[in-house]
Amino acid sequence: MRRTASVAQVAKSAPFLRLPWFALVMLGIFGVSLGLRLWGLARFNTLVFDEVYYARFAAGFLQGRQEFGGHPPLSTYLIAGGIWLAETLNWGGPETYNGLTGLYISTVSYRWLNAMTGALLPLVLGAIALLLTGRKSVALLTALLAACEGFLLVESRYALNNVYLLLFGLLGWWFLLRSLRAFQATSAPAVPPAAWVNLVLAGIGFGASVGIKWNGVAFMAGAYLLWAIAWGMQFLHQRGLPHLPFAAPLAQFTRLNAGWWALGMAGIPFLTYYLSWLPYIQIDPSTSFAGWQNRILDYHSRVGGMDAHPYCSPWYTWPLMLRPVAYFYKTAIAPGDPVPVIGPDAPASADPVIYDVHAIGNPLLWWLGALAVGLLLGALGHWVWRWVKAVQSARTDSPASFALPPNPQHYLTAAAFVVGNWAVQWLMWMRVSRCTFLYHYMGAELLTVLGLAIALDRCFQSPKPLLRRLGWGAIALVILGFIFWMPLFLGLPISSGALQLRRWLPSWI
Repeated sequence: MRRTASVAQVAKSAPFLRLPWFALVMLGIFGVSLGLRLWGLARFNTLVFDEVYYARFAAGFLQGRQEFGGHPPLSTYLIAGGIWLAETLNWGGPETYNGLTGLYISTVSYRWLNAMTGALLPLVLGAIALLLTGRKSVALLTALLAACEGFLLVESRYALNNVYLLLFGLLGWWFLLRSLRAFQATSAPAVPPAAWVNLVLAGIGFGASVGIKWNGVAFMAGAYLLWAIAWGMQFLHQRGLPHLPFAAPLAQFTRLNAGWWALGMAGIPFLTYYLSWLPYIQIDPSTSFAGWQNRILDYHSRVGGMDAHPYCSPWYTWPLMLRPVAYFYKTAIAPGDPVPVIGPDAPASADPVIYDVHAIGNPLLWWLGALAVGLLLGALGHWVWRWVKAVQSARTDSPASFALPPNPQHYLTAAAFVVGNWAVQWLMWMRVSRCTFLYHYMGAELLTVLGLAIALDRCFQSPKPLLRRLGWGAIALVILGFIFWMPLFLGLPISSGALQLRRWLPSWI
């Protein structure tokens, strides 16, 4: 009792202990992420990589033109809205303007919304981690690690569309988990209002992700996989076999019957996707929804194979990040000289300053994340093997039970979420023969970040000092790697020697 009273007295005498530290740290992560994305946003007054498509499509939409780019038009509306707002408010100085999109606008106008969206992604992923595990430590680790992912930083600084696909897909999962959590709060057979509201919002998120790119369907496919597994385990349990339960909130999957599932995970996503086309079709009413789908399908069937682009990379190389993508490369005579964004590079005889934007992940985070997913897969395999042994026992003797302690149960449920969704996001590219790029792995990569956070949290809870030290060492390596490769993420001026120092593999060119 004396010790309890002492702790209470310390809390009263130390107001900082009562501060909302979780919210403040998450806000700090968002602030740093946003600052890195906005800093020097107009550094290259040109169109970088696929901005030659997406920024131009958005400008064309503002001028009442349909610009077909092989993908649905939702990202076109978003970038166009960012251009309209920025130009209305006169964001960007005179030196940031160009007419490369077909409109005379600032580079800031077609990039700022991507920056804001990219800064939000670590928070959304952290919120998913919190719902999965119920642990703020996992949520903070997830957000911190995601904020140190260089590929995400690069994609957030230019008018590209992958960050929107990720945001809507992750929001779909966040709302779905909230829907399942609402079921957990009641044992009544009726669907709680909070459950169906969040289920509808999840369907909108998944549908919007497909409205950015068709591969956004992987987020919804991961939900289908876990829903099917949950019902499969329930079916086996009803026949007397041991139950390998999901922990909350995934345990509530079986509360969603086929009707509600069809509405939230099929009807609402399709309606969202269909509605996303209407503003585009209204520009030219002679076009149709079905016609545009056929046109997209035809476009992707005609994209070349792995020799179509120098930065194409096959799916099986992505977990090791063997072939990043160069987005921008120019040289100048000295750091104070303007970057020749249009003209030729500096003369070969000069000792140039190099501006290199590489869509490369933080290698240390990338590889540690792949290792973490492997460890989670091994842990799941171990417990599935134990379940199989229990099933064999139930068939030969009396019915057996199979129960997990609460703590491992929650971690293994989160592991099932990570491994299942990662496998869907990655393996769906196995049979794709067209040219693919490393950025097609971004959805799976964020899941490896979540997996690493889960593994590190287990290290910190271990009674073994060595595991705790390894956990802190891994975090330090990720942060140092993020700083070390920062010039390639932000396109900062760098010497040729310093650039070569950061090219650890021959394929990183």
